[in-house]
Amino acid sequence: MNKILKIGFIGGGKMAQAMAKGMISAGLTESKHLIASVHPSDKASLEAFRDFGAEAVTNNRSVVEKSDVVFLSVKPNVVKTALTDVKSISSGKLFVSIAMGITLQEIEKNLNSDSRVIRAMPNTPAIVQAAASVFVRGSKATSHDAKLIQTLFESIGTCDEVSEYMMDPVTALSGSGPAYIFVLIEALADGGVKMGLPRDLAYRLASQTVMGSGKLVIQSGIHPAVLKDNVTSPAGSTASGLHNLEKNNFRNAIIGAIEAATERCHEISNTQP
Repeated sequence: MNKILKIGFIGGGKMAQAMAKGMISAGLTESKHLIASVHPSDKASLEAFRDFGAEAVTNNRSVVEKSDVVFLSVKPNVVKTALTDVKSISSGKLFVSIAMGITLQEIEKNLNSDSRVIRAMPNTPAIVQAAASVFVRGSKATSHDAKLIQTLFESIGTCDEVSEYMMDPVTALSGSGPAYIFVLIEALADGGVKMGLPRDLAYRLASQTVMGSGKLVIQSGIHPAVLKDNVTSPAGSTASGLHNLEKNNFRNAIIGAIEAATERCHEISNTQP
């Protein structure tokens, strides 16, 4: 991709900010080529975009008019209103929705028939170029569109193309996943503090351990169960710690979180007008 893209965001919340900063860091665009529309009452988001040199407005139409790629990053209950606002100028534009639970069909029917749509789900580690993202093409999206979006998302982490039926569990796993991991880091650190570690050291050790463990799984290609066994010596401290996790249904709690989040995505999809 040779040219500097003009990228717009309808909705300027935390995820939009994370993606914008990541794409700037990766050199795919420049702050002067970014624009975001934000609700007038959301002063913090307006200032956040302006602080890194992007244009921040309160008019959705300006975003569509000035952008090559338009990211739809509003709450699910606002999607229809936002799309209706820009439908008359949506012809030939590429829209990328990151709204939870909103299907391609719902998005396409609220835009002009020749608009191209991609549905995606990144996550907040985009801000440090470590996102886990997926996307699915709409009926009018081209191979070039898919390649472009893959390039954009790979600039801020990993990206996989999937089928749309996977989007709700993906949202539950990687979209919501950072929140679960932050709770895990907090709990690991709290345990360290309980056992006598200074809190700042406990947080550094916990955060680095989570990051390093994930990197080891990805780069080694070894099954997590094997890596776990490699750490666990007979009658050792790790075995005792793992036993306590099993007694307290650690795996069941994590699996249940993914299930509950997926079901919530289903509910949102089914309640859209």
